[in-house]
Amino acid sequence: MRILHTMLRVGNLQRSRAFYTDIMGMKLLREKAFPEGKFTLAFLGYAAEADSTVIELTWNWEQESYDMGSAYGHIAIGVDNVYTACDKIKAAGGKVVREAGPMAGGTTVIAFIEDPDGYKIELLEDKR
Repeated sequence: MRILHTMLRVGNLQRSRAFYTDIMGMKLLREKAFPEGKFTLAFLGYAAEADSTVIELTWNWEQESYDMGSAYGHIAIGVDNVYTACDKIKAAGGKVVREAGPMAGGTTVIAFIEDPDGYKIELLEDKR
């Protein structure tokens, strides 16, 4: 077994797709509209779906926003250097909501950014 994807509902597919490709550096792997159901799915990631977990953006054509709720947390993305990643994201127009620095009570360097729909993304230094 493996995790295939995480699905996020978005209010504007073009805006969200641009965020994940232009700011986060992901590739659009595939996209398909379902006119009968009035929705479009877009799959984005850093590698092919066969090799990596990806993000599925679901755009329901008649829905412009969603309530975030209090149960969902965040997506975590490993980066070489959290400070550098935050600088690049801000320079590209992205929103950093927790600047890079050690996590509370620890030494792991983290930061949080926010996508156009308000979903949080944690950046962690990937020491693999």
